[in-house]
Amino acid sequence: METGRVHGRILDGVATVVLDNPAKRNAMTNEMWNTLPSLLDQLAADQDVAVLVITGAGDTFCAGADISTLTGFAPGEPMPATVAEDALVAFPKPVVAAIRGWCVGGGCQIAVACDLRIAEQGSRFGITPAKIGVVYPAATTARLVELVGPAAAKFLLFTGDFIDDERALRTGLVDELVPPGGLEARVGELARTLASRSRLTQHAAKDLIRATLDGRPTAEGYRRWAAEGAAELAEGVAAFAERRVPSFPWRP
Repeated sequence: METGRVHGRILDGVATVVLDNPAKRNAMTNEMWNTLPSLLDQLAADQDVAVLVITGAGDTFCAGADISTLTGFAPGEPMPATVAEDALVAFPKPVVAAIRGWCVGGGCQIAVACDLRIAEQGSRFGITPAKIGVVYPAATTARLVELVGPAAAKFLLFTGDFIDDERALRTGLVDELVPPGGLEARVGELARTLASRSRLTQHAAKDLIRATLDGRPTAEGYRRWAAEGAAELAEGVAAFAERRVPSFPWRP
């Protein structure tokens, strides 16, 4: 019988999604993977949500996929983890992974699909399909290569070995390290900063960066976003001239 759950909360424009399966170090069951896309759809549609933070319950981010749930799928059949990952990548608002402790396998898959990754010192990382004979999905592999480069991706995928926080930072697997005990405060500060910025700029940036990485033309997308953002720009310029905090009007 599967245990574990994925649940969320919203406070001051910041949605926090918690991977919660403490008996298995927050390993993701099929039920947890299946919950994530619908939860993300709800948060994407909620205009009160400006930023999404994903974290793990307790002292572990996520120890991967629950191994007992990995069999029984036909070759090429989309697995729940892949569907959930695609939903996370498609989420239109900034997504921050707040990482503490182990970030392994499916946990790394989730973290790499986020926009930013903040980790507490002492965290450990690993991408472990080679240890159990899993073929890592094509899009997942491509995202890993985009993030850390081909050499680091090969090391992680070929060996399945764990790496420490400093190596994760050096390779680009994480964006920032914070001292032990400081993760919640730093991620909260970052989330509040993101929530105060122009949502249009952030949505446009996600769209144009993704188009660039996919090799798609960006000029038409830029013109569309720029035309949609006339009121946003006017408010930003006015606030700068008046030395006040802007109140950006755009909502998706």
